[in-house]
Amino acid sequence: MKRRLLTVLLALTLAPVLAATSATVAAGASASAPADGTGPSDDSFYVPPSPLPEGKPGDVIRWRPSVAGPRKDSVNAWQVMYLSTNALGKPDAVTGTVLVPKNADPATAPIVAFAPGTHGPAFSCAPSSMIDAGAFYEQPGLDDLLDSGYAVAVTDYEGYQPDPVTTYVVGRSEGPAVIDSVRAAQRLSAAHLSGSAKVVFRGYSQGGGAAAWAGQLQPSYAPELDLVGVAAGGVPADLVQVTLQLDGKFGFGVFAYALLGLDQAYPELKLDSFLSDNGRAKLAEMKKSACTFELLTTYANQKIADYTTSPGYIKQPWVTRLNENKLGADPIKVPLFLYHATADQLVQFDQADTLHQAYCAAHVQETWKTYDTDHITLIYTGNADVLAFIKDRVAGKPATSNC
Repeated sequence: MKRRLLTVLLALTLAPVLAATSATVAAGASASAPADGTGPSDDSFYVPPSPLPEGKPGDVIRWRPSVAGPRKDSVNAWQVMYLSTNALGKPDAVTGTVLVPKNADPATAPIVAFAPGTHGPAFSCAPSSMIDAGAFYEQPGLDDLLDSGYAVAVTDYEGYQPDPVTTYVVGRSEGPAVIDSVRAAQRLSAAHLSGSAKVVFRGYSQGGGAAAWAGQLQPSYAPELDLVGVAAGGVPADLVQVTLQLDGKFGFGVFAYALLGLDQAYPELKLDSFLSDNGRAKLAEMKKSACTFELLTTYANQKIADYTTSPGYIKQPWVTRLNENKLGADPIKVPLFLYHATADQLVQFDQADTLHQAYCAAHVQETWKTYDTDHITLIYTGNADVLAFIKDRVAGKPATSNC
């Protein structure tokens, strides 16, 4: 298991380097080759216009072709910026990637919203940059979907821009970003996808939480979508239970990033008011340069007491927002595949089991599966079951529940 973990971490550490290389190549090419889309070819593509244009959630603001990394010869791909809704219910702009296999008929292709796992707070970590550079660590799961003939919409979530303000693990922001990535894919004229396509939400870790939030919000937020299933693994359903148990442990960087993400979603939390000088410096450093690998190495085994002057994150404004972002209060209306690693060292197993029980009590048509492995390994070993679930939902096969 340790060897596998080190292999994954090595791959993740190369990601920001490859992303930066890709950006440099793209910038150099732009001087002689104008973009085919409506968006600039440099990093200003990621800067939301101010004010935002009028429109509906899912409307495309701008787009440009994507290299799509290792899939450049087999898919048509575009980076997009689209309108969505932030955690406060206000319009925002989100970026992402739309990919359509060249051997698929766009008019009939199902659409899978692929919610990425943790990428980190730095601008260079944006999933769309990783996909473009061939450094997306969930590429095997993405390949499964593309090889099956599905169009895929991959959101970056809110806040990936040169001065990043990502809202990590804030379900009230991530859920709409996932849903609206599908709407954007359907409205992207270059993709030619159908507005009546069958839709699935799929994600693991941060992405599992985002996919579950999208599933809970879809009936009221996007009832026009033909949603047929949700696959969510390694779900951080209860942020209190997930984060506090990481203090002083391997996943401390995830804990610190969660505080940053919540603070950037909700201005009244005022994280800076109880940060120490060390904590202020560490989080500024994190925002500048930390992707997944750095979160799990540079910040491993540190303690929140060394970042703060008091436990301000247990005060009422934080408790209120944490409770607002706790999954399970509303049922998912379509078949759900919910899965988790029993030896998960990053996203506590017990809180996921509690979510499973809550969905069962709400009569969700849920398939719950556990794996005797760790969090990072399940990123890859769960893909086959996820793909089988998605194929059955797209084919219209009746779902079963093991509640």
